[in-house]
Amino acid sequence: MVDKGLARSPEVIEALKAVPRHLVKGVDPELVYDPYKAAVTKPGRDGVNLSSVSAAYIQATQLEQAQVEKGHRVLEIGSGGVNAAYLAELVGPAGQVVTMDIDSDVTTRATEFLKSNGYEQVTVLTGDAGFGAQEFAPFDRIVVTVETTDIAEAWWDQLSDDGIIVAPMRWQSQRRSVALVRQTKDTLVADNIAQAGFVPLQGIGEERETVIALLDDAQQRATLRVEDSTLVDAEALTQAIQSDATHVWTGVNLPQEPRFAPLDLWLATLLNTVVLTGTAGAHEAPDIPQPSPIGRPTLVEGSSMAYRTLRPNGSEWELGVIGYGPAASDLAERYAEAIRSWSPQRRPQLTVTRNPSPTPVTTGLASRSVQRRNSTLTIAWS
Repeated sequence: MVDKGLARSPEVIEALKAVPRHLVKGVDPELVYDPYKAAVTKPGRDGVNLSSVSAAYIQATQLEQAQVEKGHRVLEIGSGGVNAAYLAELVGPAGQVVTMDIDSDVTTRATEFLKSNGYEQVTVLTGDAGFGAQEFAPFDRIVVTVETTDIAEAWWDQLSDDGIIVAPMRWQSQRRSVALVRQTKDTLVADNIAQAGFVPLQGIGEERETVIALLDDAQQRATLRVEDSTLVDAEALTQAIQSDATHVWTGVNLPQEPRFAPLDLWLATLLNTVVLTGTAGAHEAPDIPQPSPIGRPTLVEGSSMAYRTLRPNGSEWELGVIGYGPAASDLAERYAEAIRSWSPQRRPQLTVTRNPSPTPVTTGLASRSVQRRNSTLTIAWS
Protein backbone atom coordinates (compact mmCIF):
# COMPACT_ATOMS: atom_id res chain seq x y z
CA MET A 1 0.00 0.00 0.00
CA VAL A 2 2.95 2.29 0.59
CA ASP A 3 4.23 1.61 -2.92
CA LYS A 4 0.80 2.42 -4.38
CA GLY A 5 0.55 5.66 -2.40
CA LEU A 6 -2.46 4.50 -0.40
CA ALA A 7 -0.64 4.89 2.93
CA ARG A 8 1.58 7.98 2.87
CA SER A 9 2.03 9.54 6.28
CA PRO A 10 4.48 7.92 8.72
CA GLU A 11 1.80 7.83 11.43
CA VAL A 12 -0.68 5.87 9.30
CA ILE A 13 2.02 3.50 8.06
CA GLU A 14 3.12 2.73 11.63
CA ALA A 15 -0.50 2.19 12.73
CA LEU A 16 -1.08 -0.25 9.88
CA LYS A 17 2.03 -2.18 10.88
CA ALA A 18 1.13 -2.28 14.57
CA VAL A 19 -2.34 -3.87 14.42
CA PRO A 20 -2.53 -7.67 13.88
CA ARG A 21 -5.55 -7.70 11.57
CA HIS A 22 -5.12 -11.43 10.90
CA LEU A 23 -6.25 -12.16 14.47
CA VAL A 24 -9.86 -11.17 13.81
CA LYS A 25 -11.97 -14.17 14.80
CA GLY A 26 -13.36 -16.24 11.94
CA VAL A 27 -11.55 -14.62 9.00
CA ASP A 28 -8.97 -16.01 6.60
CA PRO A 29 -5.56 -14.63 7.71
CA GLU A 30 -4.35 -14.40 4.12
CA LEU A 31 -7.52 -12.65 2.94
CA VAL A 32 -7.29 -9.81 5.46
CA TYR A 33 -3.83 -8.89 4.18
CA ASP A 34 -4.96 -8.69 0.57
CA PRO A 35 -5.11 -4.88 0.23
CA TYR A 36 -8.10 -4.96 -2.12
CA LYS A 37 -10.36 -7.59 -0.53
CA ALA A 38 -12.79 -7.27 2.37
CA ALA A 39 -13.33 -10.18 4.74
CA VAL A 40 -17.05 -10.63 5.39
CA THR A 41 -17.81 -11.31 9.05
CA LYS A 42 -21.62 -11.19 8.88
CA PRO A 43 -23.49 -11.79 5.61
CA GLY A 44 -27.04 -10.54 5.13
CA ARG A 45 -30.01 -12.61 4.02
CA ASP A 46 -30.61 -10.47 0.92
CA GLY A 47 -27.04 -10.79 -0.34
CA VAL A 48 -25.99 -7.44 1.14
CA ASN A 49 -23.23 -7.97 3.70
CA LEU A 50 -23.90 -6.50 7.15
CA SER A 51 -20.36 -6.42 8.54
CA SER A 52 -16.83 -6.99 7.31
CA VAL A 53 -13.19 -6.26 7.91
CA SER A 54 -12.86 -3.61 5.22
CA ALA A 55 -10.20 -3.96 2.55
CA ALA A 56 -6.90 -2.61 3.87
CA TYR A 57 -6.60 -0.03 1.08
CA ILE A 58 -9.96 1.51 2.04
CA GLN A 59 -8.98 1.69 5.70
CA ALA A 60 -5.66 3.30 4.79
CA THR A 61 -7.46 5.80 2.55
CA GLN A 62 -9.88 6.82 5.30
CA LEU A 63 -7.12 7.10 7.89
CA GLU A 64 -5.21 9.44 5.59
CA GLN A 65 -8.38 11.44 4.90
CA ALA A 66 -9.12 11.83 8.62
CA GLN A 67 -5.76 13.40 9.52
CA VAL A 68 -6.04 12.06 13.07
CA GLU A 69 -3.61 13.57 15.57
CA LYS A 70 -2.33 12.63 19.01
CA GLY A 71 -4.86 13.54 21.70
CA HIS A 72 -7.84 13.61 19.35
CA ARG A 73 -11.27 12.35 20.38
CA VAL A 74 -12.62 10.11 17.62
CA LEU A 75 -16.02 8.53 17.05
CA GLU A 76 -16.09 5.54 14.71
CA ILE A 77 -19.46 4.64 13.18
CA GLY A 78 -19.53 0.93 12.39
CA SER A 79 -17.41 -1.44 14.46
CA GLY A 80 -15.10 -4.23 13.46
CA GLY A 81 -12.25 -3.77 15.87
CA VAL A 82 -9.37 -3.43 13.43
CA ASN A 83 -10.06 0.16 12.36
CA ALA A 84 -10.71 1.23 15.95
CA ALA A 85 -7.29 -0.20 16.83
CA TYR A 86 -5.70 1.82 14.02
CA LEU A 87 -7.40 4.94 15.38
CA ALA A 88 -6.19 4.14 18.90
CA GLU A 89 -2.63 3.95 17.60
CA LEU A 90 -3.07 7.36 15.96
CA VAL A 91 -4.63 9.22 18.93
CA GLY A 92 -2.19 7.76 21.46
CA PRO A 93 -2.69 7.49 25.24
CA ALA A 94 -3.92 11.08 25.53
CA GLY A 95 -6.70 10.58 22.99
CA GLN A 96 -9.96 8.67 23.02
CA VAL A 97 -11.64 6.35 20.52
CA VAL A 98 -15.32 5.45 20.74
CA THR A 99 -16.64 2.88 18.28
CA MET A 100 -20.30 1.98 17.96
CA ASP A 101 -22.52 -0.34 15.97
CA ILE A 102 -26.21 -1.24 16.03
CA ASP A 103 -25.46 -4.98 15.90
CA SER A 104 -24.47 -6.65 19.18
CA ASP A 105 -22.79 -9.52 17.31
CA VAL A 106 -20.50 -6.98 15.68
CA THR A 107 -19.67 -5.09 18.87
CA THR A 108 -19.03 -8.35 20.75
CA ARG A 109 -16.53 -9.41 18.09
CA ALA A 110 -14.93 -5.94 18.12
CA THR A 111 -14.62 -5.99 21.91
CA GLU A 112 -12.97 -9.42 21.85
CA PHE A 113 -10.45 -8.32 19.23
CA LEU A 114 -9.60 -5.04 20.96
CA LYS A 115 -9.19 -6.53 24.44
CA SER A 116 -7.15 -9.52 23.29
CA ASN A 117 -4.73 -7.27 21.40
CA GLY A 118 -4.11 -4.60 24.02
CA TYR A 119 -6.62 -1.91 23.01
CA GLU A 120 -8.76 -1.93 26.17
CA GLN A 121 -8.83 1.88 26.11
CA VAL A 122 -11.23 1.85 23.15
CA THR A 123 -14.85 2.33 24.22
CA VAL A 124 -17.25 0.00 22.37
CA LEU A 125 -20.94 0.94 22.32
CA THR A 126 -23.93 -0.99 21.00
CA GLY A 127 -26.61 1.32 19.65
CA ASP A 128 -27.95 3.19 16.66
CA ALA A 129 -25.00 5.26 15.44
CA GLY A 130 -27.42 7.69 13.85
CA PHE A 131 -27.78 9.15 17.35
CA GLY A 132 -24.03 9.36 17.89
CA ALA A 133 -22.46 9.20 21.35
CA GLN A 134 -23.40 12.46 23.05
CA GLU A 135 -21.89 11.46 26.41
CA PHE A 136 -18.41 11.44 24.83
CA ALA A 137 -18.82 14.47 22.54
CA PRO A 138 -17.48 16.69 21.11
CA PHE A 139 -15.35 14.73 18.65
CA ASP A 140 -12.42 16.06 16.65
CA ARG A 141 -13.01 13.37 14.05
CA ILE A 142 -15.99 11.21 13.11
CA VAL A 143 -14.98 8.27 10.91
CA VAL A 144 -17.92 6.50 9.29
CA THR A 145 -17.13 2.98 8.08
CA VAL A 146 -20.60 2.15 6.73
CA GLU A 147 -22.18 3.49 3.56
CA THR A 148 -24.46 6.46 4.14
CA THR A 149 -26.45 8.87 2.01
CA ASP A 150 -26.58 11.67 4.57
CA ILE A 151 -24.88 13.33 7.53
CA ALA A 152 -26.94 12.50 10.60
CA GLU A 153 -28.22 15.34 12.76
CA ALA A 154 -26.28 13.97 15.73
CA TRP A 155 -23.02 13.94 13.78
CA TRP A 156 -23.46 17.62 12.96
CA ASP A 157 -24.07 18.38 16.64
CA GLN A 158 -21.27 16.23 18.06
CA LEU A 159 -18.48 17.35 15.72
CA SER A 160 -16.08 19.99 17.02
CA ASP A 161 -15.97 23.43 15.41
CA ASP A 162 -12.91 22.57 13.32
CA GLY A 163 -13.61 18.85 13.04
CA ILE A 164 -13.61 16.46 10.08
CA ILE A 165 -16.15 13.79 9.17
CA VAL A 166 -14.84 11.01 6.93
CA ALA A 167 -17.75 9.13 5.41
CA PRO A 168 -18.38 6.75 2.50
CA MET A 169 -21.30 8.51 0.86
CA ARG A 170 -23.64 7.25 -1.85
CA TRP A 171 -24.67 9.81 -4.45
CA GLN A 172 -26.46 8.89 -7.70
CA SER A 173 -25.56 5.29 -6.75
CA GLN A 174 -21.88 6.31 -6.91
CA ARG A 175 -19.85 5.48 -3.81
CA ARG A 176 -17.08 7.75 -2.54
CA SER A 177 -15.27 8.21 0.75
CA VAL A 178 -15.10 11.94 1.46
CA ALA A 179 -13.24 13.99 4.05
CA LEU A 180 -15.72 16.69 5.07
CA VAL A 181 -14.07 19.62 6.83
CA ARG A 182 -16.31 21.82 8.96
CA GLN A 183 -16.33 25.38 7.63
CA THR A 184 -19.33 26.75 9.51
CA LYS A 185 -21.92 25.41 11.94
CA ASP A 186 -24.04 24.22 9.03
CA THR A 187 -21.48 23.65 6.25
CA LEU A 188 -19.03 20.85 5.50
CA VAL A 189 -16.75 20.88 2.46
CA ALA A 190 -14.72 18.07 0.87
CA ASP A 191 -12.26 18.14 -1.98
CA ASN A 192 -10.62 14.88 -0.87
CA ILE A 193 -12.83 12.30 -2.61
CA ALA A 194 -11.82 8.65 -3.03
CA GLN A 195 -13.57 5.65 -4.52
CA ALA A 196 -14.69 3.20 -1.86
CA GLY A 197 -17.41 0.70 -1.03
CA PHE A 198 -18.74 -0.30 2.40
CA VAL A 199 -21.54 -2.30 3.97
CA PRO A 200 -24.71 -0.17 4.34
CA LEU A 201 -25.70 1.83 7.40
CA GLN A 202 -28.44 0.25 9.51
CA GLY A 203 -30.88 2.04 11.76
CA ILE A 204 -32.44 5.48 11.74
CA GLY A 205 -30.35 6.75 8.81
CA GLU A 206 -30.73 3.66 6.64
CA GLU A 207 -31.61 4.37 3.01
CA ARG A 208 -31.05 1.30 0.87
CA GLU A 209 -30.87 1.61 -2.87
CA THR A 210 -32.92 -0.74 -5.05
CA VAL A 211 -31.23 -3.46 -7.10
CA ILE A 212 -33.18 -4.34 -10.26
CA ALA A 213 -32.28 -7.46 -12.25
CA LEU A 214 -32.36 -7.01 -16.03
CA LEU A 215 -30.80 -10.39 -16.77
CA ASP A 216 -30.69 -13.18 -14.23
CA ASP A 217 -29.84 -16.71 -15.27
CA ALA A 218 -27.04 -19.25 -14.93
CA GLN A 219 -24.94 -17.72 -17.72
CA GLN A 220 -25.33 -14.00 -17.17
CA ARG A 221 -26.60 -11.41 -14.75
CA ALA A 222 -27.01 -7.68 -15.20
CA THR A 223 -28.48 -5.36 -12.58
CA LEU A 224 -29.25 -1.69 -12.12
CA ARG A 225 -28.61 0.00 -8.77
CA VAL A 226 -31.02 2.90 -8.42
CA GLU A 227 -31.96 5.45 -5.77
CA ASP A 228 -35.55 5.75 -7.05
CA SER A 229 -37.01 2.56 -8.50
CA THR A 230 -40.06 4.39 -9.88
CA LEU A 231 -37.83 5.87 -12.59
CA VAL A 232 -36.96 2.46 -14.06
CA ASP A 233 -39.18 0.19 -16.17
CA ALA A 234 -37.32 -3.06 -15.61
CA GLU A 235 -39.46 -5.15 -17.98
CA ALA A 236 -39.06 -2.69 -20.86
CA LEU A 237 -35.30 -2.42 -20.33
CA THR A 238 -34.93 -6.19 -20.16
CA GLN A 239 -36.57 -6.39 -23.58
CA ALA A 240 -34.48 -3.48 -24.89
CA ILE A 241 -31.12 -5.07 -24.10
CA GLN A 242 -32.09 -8.13 -26.12
CA SER A 243 -32.23 -5.95 -29.23
CA ASP A 244 -29.42 -4.58 -31.40
CA ALA A 245 -27.16 -2.07 -29.70
CA THR A 246 -26.32 1.44 -30.86
CA HIS A 247 -22.62 2.38 -30.59
CA VAL A 248 -21.24 5.91 -30.47
CA TRP A 249 -17.47 6.47 -30.29
CA THR A 250 -16.21 9.64 -28.68
CA GLY A 251 -12.64 10.09 -29.93
CA VAL A 252 -11.58 10.34 -26.27
CA ASN A 253 -8.66 8.02 -25.49
CA LEU A 254 -7.44 6.71 -22.15
CA PRO A 255 -4.17 4.99 -21.17
CA GLN A 256 -3.88 1.21 -20.89
CA GLU A 257 -4.85 1.19 -17.20
CA PRO A 258 -7.55 3.86 -17.03
CA ARG A 259 -9.03 5.25 -13.81
CA PHE A 260 -12.76 5.69 -14.21
CA ALA A 261 -13.71 7.09 -10.79
CA PRO A 262 -13.29 10.82 -11.63
CA LEU A 263 -14.94 10.41 -15.04
CA ASP A 264 -17.87 8.49 -13.56
CA LEU A 265 -18.47 11.19 -10.95
CA TRP A 266 -18.39 13.79 -13.74
CA LEU A 267 -20.96 11.81 -15.73
CA ALA A 268 -23.19 11.46 -12.67
CA THR A 269 -23.06 15.24 -12.27
CA LEU A 270 -24.04 16.05 -15.84
CA LEU A 271 -26.48 13.18 -16.35
CA ASN A 272 -29.20 11.74 -14.13
CA THR A 273 -27.57 8.33 -13.92
CA VAL A 274 -28.07 5.00 -12.20
CA VAL A 275 -25.40 2.28 -12.02
CA LEU A 276 -25.23 -0.86 -14.17
CA THR A 277 -23.31 -3.92 -13.01
CA GLY A 278 -22.70 -7.20 -14.79
CA THR A 279 -21.42 -10.66 -13.94
CA ALA A 280 -19.51 -13.31 -15.81
CA GLY A 281 -21.02 -14.10 -19.18
CA ALA A 282 -23.17 -11.00 -19.28
CA HIS A 283 -20.72 -9.23 -21.57
CA GLU A 284 -21.06 -11.84 -24.30
CA ALA A 285 -24.52 -11.21 -25.74
CA PRO A 286 -26.05 -8.79 -25.18
CA ASP A 287 -23.17 -6.35 -24.69
CA ILE A 288 -23.33 -5.93 -20.92
CA PRO A 289 -20.21 -4.92 -18.94
CA GLN A 290 -17.87 -7.51 -17.51
CA PRO A 291 -17.97 -8.13 -13.77
CA SER A 292 -17.41 -5.02 -11.67
CA PRO A 293 -18.26 -4.33 -8.02
CA ILE A 294 -18.46 -0.65 -8.88
CA GLY A 295 -20.46 -0.72 -12.11
CA ARG A 296 -20.90 1.93 -14.78
CA PRO A 297 -22.98 5.12 -14.70
CA THR A 298 -26.01 4.51 -16.89
CA LEU A 299 -28.47 6.96 -18.39
CA VAL A 300 -32.01 5.55 -18.30
CA GLU A 301 -35.13 7.12 -19.77
CA GLY A 302 -38.27 5.05 -20.22
CA SER A 303 -37.46 1.88 -22.13
CA SER A 304 -34.01 3.09 -23.26
CA MET A 305 -30.59 3.16 -21.65
CA ALA A 306 -26.97 4.05 -22.43
CA TYR A 307 -23.64 3.46 -20.67
CA ARG A 308 -19.92 3.78 -21.32
CA THR A 309 -17.71 1.17 -22.99
CA LEU A 310 -14.18 0.85 -24.43
CA ARG A 311 -12.40 -0.41 -27.51
CA PRO A 312 -8.67 -0.79 -28.22
CA ASN A 313 -7.04 2.08 -30.10
CA GLY A 314 -3.35 1.37 -30.58
CA SER A 315 -1.65 1.60 -27.20
CA GLU A 316 -4.72 3.29 -25.67
CA TRP A 317 -8.45 2.71 -25.19
CA GLU A 318 -11.15 4.78 -26.86
CA LEU A 319 -14.23 5.61 -24.81
CA GLY A 320 -17.59 4.94 -26.38
CA VAL A 321 -21.25 4.57 -25.49
CA ILE A 322 -23.62 1.64 -25.94
CA GLY A 323 -27.33 2.37 -26.19
CA TYR A 324 -30.43 0.18 -26.20
CA GLY A 325 -34.10 0.86 -26.79
CA PRO A 326 -36.18 3.24 -28.95
CA ALA A 327 -34.25 6.34 -27.80
CA ALA A 328 -30.84 4.65 -27.88
CA SER A 329 -29.31 7.06 -30.41
CA ASP A 330 -30.40 10.17 -28.51
CA LEU A 331 -29.24 8.88 -25.12
CA ALA A 332 -25.94 7.61 -26.52
CA GLU A 333 -25.18 10.96 -28.19
CA ARG A 334 -25.96 12.90 -25.01
CA TYR A 335 -23.81 10.52 -23.00
CA ALA A 336 -20.98 10.82 -25.53
CA GLU A 337 -21.10 14.62 -25.33
CA ALA A 338 -20.72 14.40 -21.56
CA ILE A 339 -17.64 12.21 -22.03
CA ARG A 340 -16.16 14.63 -24.58
CA SER A 341 -16.55 17.50 -22.12
CA TRP A 342 -14.47 15.63 -19.55
CA SER A 343 -10.84 16.45 -18.76
CA PRO A 344 -8.54 14.72 -16.24
CA GLN A 345 -7.66 18.18 -14.95
CA ARG A 346 -11.20 18.74 -13.67
CA ARG A 347 -11.55 18.64 -9.89
CA PRO A 348 -14.74 18.01 -7.87
CA GLN A 349 -15.72 19.59 -4.57
CA LEU A 350 -18.53 18.26 -2.40
CA THR A 351 -20.35 20.74 -0.17
CA VAL A 352 -22.80 19.43 2.43
CA THR A 353 -25.17 21.97 3.95
CA ARG A 354 -27.38 21.25 6.91
CA ASN A 355 -31.09 21.50 6.15
CA PRO A 356 -32.88 23.88 6.08
CA SER A 357 -29.85 26.03 5.22
CA PRO A 358 -29.90 27.34 1.64
CA THR A 359 -28.16 25.30 -1.04
CA PRO A 360 -24.79 26.92 -1.82
CA VAL A 361 -24.50 29.05 -4.92
CA THR A 362 -22.04 27.22 -7.16
CA THR A 363 -19.81 28.46 -9.93
CA GLY A 364 -17.72 26.51 -12.38
CA LEU A 365 -18.22 23.96 -15.11
CA ALA A 366 -20.96 21.75 -13.70
CA SER A 367 -22.85 21.10 -10.49
CA ARG A 368 -25.70 19.02 -9.11
CA SER A 369 -27.49 19.06 -5.76
CA VAL A 370 -29.31 16.21 -4.05
CA GLN A 371 -31.48 16.81 -0.98
CA ARG A 372 -31.45 14.28 1.82
CA ARG A 373 -33.30 14.11 5.13
CA ASN A 374 -30.78 16.17 7.14
CA SER A 375 -28.50 17.68 4.51
CA THR A 376 -28.19 18.82 0.93
CA LEU A 377 -25.24 17.44 -1.04
CA THR A 378 -23.84 19.61 -3.84
CA ILE A 379 -21.05 18.55 -6.19
CA ALA A 380 -19.39 21.32 -8.20
CA TRP A 381 -16.49 21.04 -10.63
CA SER A 382 -13.68 23.42 -11.44
